[in-house]
Amino acid sequence: MKKLYEELVNLPGVSGQEKYVRQYMRKHLEATSEEIIQDNLGSIFGVINKDIDGPTVMIAGHMDEVGAMVEEINKNGTIKMLAIGGISPTVMVSQHMDVVIDDGSFVPGVVGAKPPHLLRDKTTKQVSSFEDFFLDIGANDKEHAKKLGVKIGQQIVFRNNYTVSADGKKYFSKAWDDRFGCAMALDILEDVKKEELACKLYAGANVQEEVGLRGAQTSSFKIKPDLFIAVDCSPCQDTFTETEVGGTLGNGFLVRFYDPRAILHQGMKQFIEKTAKENNIKFQYYKSLGGTDAAAVQLSREGVLVCTIGMPSRYIHSTTSIIHEDDYKAVKQQILAMLKQIDFNKIKEIKANV
Repeated sequence: MKKLYEELVNLPGVSGQEKYVRQYMRKHLEATSEEIIQDNLGSIFGVINKDIDGPTVMIAGHMDEVGAMVEEINKNGTIKMLAIGGISPTVMVSQHMDVVIDDGSFVPGVVGAKPPHLLRDKTTKQVSSFEDFFLDIGANDKEHAKKLGVKIGQQIVFRNNYTVSADGKKYFSKAWDDRFGCAMALDILEDVKKEELACKLYAGANVQEEVGLRGAQTSSFKIKPDLFIAVDCSPCQDTFTETEVGGTLGNGFLVRFYDPRAILHQGMKQFIEKTAKENNIKFQYYKSLGGTDAAAVQLSREGVLVCTIGMPSRYIHSTTSIIHEDDYKAVKQQILAMLKQIDFNKIKEIKANV
């Protein structure tokens, strides 16, 4: 994969605090786009073929990752945390996390855990609720924490340890959900051939997906796409249970045919399947219990054709997730193959197959 994938996952950016990710996106979009579009919430996109007589296609990842916010500084200098996005409390104990202070530097800390010595009386319980977790930054007291630069409202992110697997095919990192989609948008803009497109192409990333698909609502209102492709990581079940629709690492991109907020348009489903089969691109079907930005965009204006091209990922919404290089290639090949076909006639054909 290109270096930009690693660079993006290393950046901090919980929902509402995507500044450093957006700065990175803007820098790369400036090199590939005819114009950069940013809405009032901070979602950002580059456009190519802006003046072509063709439909508008929008490709989006989302910039935000799950994490926490400084809710309060305790008298003893520890930090009370507010969860941002869906995080299971079981992944928090003893994890290294960083408070991102105002100058962009990190104040390191660890989520406090009671050692077994303090649990032997059987009346004391290990902390298991997010409301009871605290981040220990090594401060002596509240004033010391403030002198270190910590303030209420600052973001707290998991410490990253980007690693390539021993076989060189898998990548371990925080924030694949969904810096992968951000990087893919940039990747597509770098490699797509404008002369092969009959559509206007907007590619970039939304803010605040993890807290209610908020950025997608405003960005799609601004861009007014005829067709929208969400590129997002989806949680594989393959290490826990065997299922045909739960996602398996290395088996190709995910066709998200159902989630609670978006049932895949049947014309889009046929278009995706036919494109993949004609180009020998591996894919698998995926039933989700969560949602993507596609759910918000489909309800924009009078309704929009949407789909999610899913990237299989193990252990998302935790400190570390895993993706596979073969799936990355499948996602990219599929999107490029779809883009080459989209014109007004293709949009009409897709709609007719509802």
